[in-house]
Amino acid sequence: MSWRPAQDGDLAAIHDLLRRNVASSMFLLINLRDHGLHGAEAKAMRLWVRGSGNGGVAGLTNDGTLLLQAAEASAADWHELQQLVEQRLAETSSQPQVGVLGETTQARRYLAATGLNQHPKRLDRDEPGLALSLTDLELRSLDRPQLKGATLHPLSAAPRPMLVQWRAAYHQEILGTPATEAVAVASQDIDSYLLRDSHRVLNIADRWVAMTGFNAQLPEVVQIGGVYTPPEQRGHGYARCALALHLKEAHAAGVEQAVLFAAGEAAVRAYRAIGFQPIGGYSLILFDHAPQPAMAGGASAS
Repeated sequence: MSWRPAQDGDLAAIHDLLRRNVASSMFLLINLRDHGLHGAEAKAMRLWVRGSGNGGVAGLTNDGTLLLQAAEASAADWHELQQLVEQRLAETSSQPQVGVLGETTQARRYLAATGLNQHPKRLDRDEPGLALSLTDLELRSLDRPQLKGATLHPLSAAPRPMLVQWRAAYHQEILGTPATEAVAVASQDIDSYLLRDSHRVLNIADRWVAMTGFNAQLPEVVQIGGVYTPPEQRGHGYARCALALHLKEAHAAGVEQAVLFAAGEAAVRAYRAIGFQPIGGYSLILFDHAPQPAMAGGASAS
């Protein structure tokens, strides 16, 4: 089944597919909502559909990240998609392909079909997914002496240099961002969080101890991202507390569901403690430099 550029007439089918797979489609949904099919912003996408639109969707952001939602795609389909990606990058003279994000099985099949599984990577991680209906949010685990008096605040209440330092540490620890780049990227992130009011910071006994947030938000669903506790504050349940209080706030505002993809088993245990249940995994792959995959037939992508 061939890929083709998405048209306005495809949007109903696209949204239907993405909503049916909302946990692994949040970035596609948010980018499409914010920028449509023809945006020029960094997160705007060139969108392709497989068949009628219900057969699969793939979006290449203007800053070089490929987002996948095509569970039925074959190796030949992934090969064809990569040719379209390379063609798009060549036409726009944009930066090389930065990475690929998607449900784990799809992302791994895509990498194998295109040869990008052999390409050097800065980050290559499969993350377990978890979801929670906010009516099932469990707050009893917060009844601990070390969490007494915990209060959640907008990021604007905390010192910006500290937040940038935390976010830079997160970038290096979780995303593999080089130390030479981490502070600049972190500063941009914090500015974005402040603008969107998407993140919160936890205070206990006049100490800032953890940060949490939503990296994608729809009226009824949020995707959690950027949860961070400084190393010296870990082991006390601070991140769990921050997230639970933020979800309580979101539920009061009408949000019904939360999804996340955890960076490790310790995070999974913390999230399970407040009610999250396992769902399918999600993969985050960031290339180390411009990919030049070996395509079928031995030809190199150019």
